[in-house]
Amino acid sequence: MKTHHYIFLTTALFVILFYNENIGLNLGILGIIYALLTFYRTPGKNRTGIFLFLFVTSILSGIAFAWYGDFPSFLAVVSSLLLLSYRSKNRRMKILLLIPVFILNCFTFICRFFSFDDWLPKRNVSGLWQKILAFVLIPLFLLAVFFGIYSLGSDHFANFFANIELDINVWQLLCITVLGFFIAFNFWNYIVEKYIYKYNHILDNDFSNKNKVLKSTYSFLDLDAERMSGMISFFVLNILLIFFIVTYNYEQFYEAVKTPAQLSDETHERVIAVIMSIVMSIFVIMFYFKSSFNFDPKAGLMKVLAKIWIVLNAVLILSAAVKNSEYIINYGFTYKRLGVYAFLLLSLIGLAATFIKIQQQKTNAFLFNTMTWYLYGTILVCSYINWGGFVTSQNMKRKDFVLDYHKREIHINEKLLLNYAREKKDEKLEKEILDKVKIQQNESFLSKIGYYQTIK
Repeated sequence: MKTHHYIFLTTALFVILFYNENIGLNLGILGIIYALLTFYRTPGKNRTGIFLFLFVTSILSGIAFAWYGDFPSFLAVVSSLLLLSYRSKNRRMKILLLIPVFILNCFTFICRFFSFDDWLPKRNVSGLWQKILAFVLIPLFLLAVFFGIYSLGSDHFANFFANIELDINVWQLLCITVLGFFIAFNFWNYIVEKYIYKYNHILDNDFSNKNKVLKSTYSFLDLDAERMSGMISFFVLNILLIFFIVTYNYEQFYEAVKTPAQLSDETHERVIAVIMSIVMSIFVIMFYFKSSFNFDPKAGLMKVLAKIWIVLNAVLILSAAVKNSEYIINYGFTYKRLGVYAFLLLSLIGLAATFIKIQQQKTNAFLFNTMTWYLYGTILVCSYINWGGFVTSQNMKRKDFVLDYHKREIHINEKLLLNYAREKKDEKLEKEILDKVKIQQNESFLSKIGYYQTIK
């Protein structure tokens, strides 16, 4: 099949799946079909290990959305399919360039659409397609246009057709068709501009030979002065960080006990401060180790001080994780408290990647390339696991279990709440949960969410 076949096929599929439907099973089905068609269309030389990995995650993400129907699984479907499509055509392009490619194609959609010679067959269509185009599509298009014009010019003409009712929501059909075509066109017919290709080598993980030549970064600082600046900076920052770790842990573990609200605010504020500290630390290391200092034989002490700073930052992360664990032990799980673990884990991975960058003399782009993949992995983990069920199941073991909070703020936990209601013989709660479940179960097939169909 040609590009235009894929575009029209998936547009028609989008309309069939989403017309008069809510988002549910249909999006999961669409995602899986997109993944299968992409795999079929991709030439063998581009079916690398990363491509096959993305193909599997695209299928699993489609299944996850069909089962949970929540935002994390939606994000996983979208990111997996975009990465899969990107890798199917550009096996050597860096993943970071997907963002400008995606944005650019969205903004240039109209111009690329009207460049018919670039995506439609250049030869005349013959046979059945020619007859459909000439005898059906063109007359229908002209009929619709002139019907609208004549309706505006004559009330009697317009009223003549007023009593003819078709069970079709024209506006919804039109909007869905346009949206489906927009998605299909940008998925199958996206382009990577030449100037974006030129930036691909800048994101290499390893330095080129010309970047290994020792030279000063700035004209107003010679190499020795810049090296000394780095050593002094890392030395004083290590001293400062040691004092901060001591005071940070004293405030967290030895000050007077706070109320739950105060403890919550302070925990989140301190975690934000820790994450900001880690991010700034990585940027400082990137500033000093962006080029020649990676290969400077006289920069050994600076490398040691930078590594010590990384280790101290890791200690700071572990302190924040311990405090978050204590907070959970005392007051239970929430989405935010689990999110703190995720951010701290990503920060720790970032520090590990920074350590590897210094040790193995990698470029700054190595950090961004590595962290992008770990961020994608985090999205996948968040989409495949029922965190709402986990939070509810753990908090139910507590004596201070807050039922209203778990009904209002936590999702995909109806099975557990229903069992809880039956154990407590709370008929009002059982009816409330069942009513909510029945709304989902009474949806049409394509709008269903798999999780709710398994609740009896």
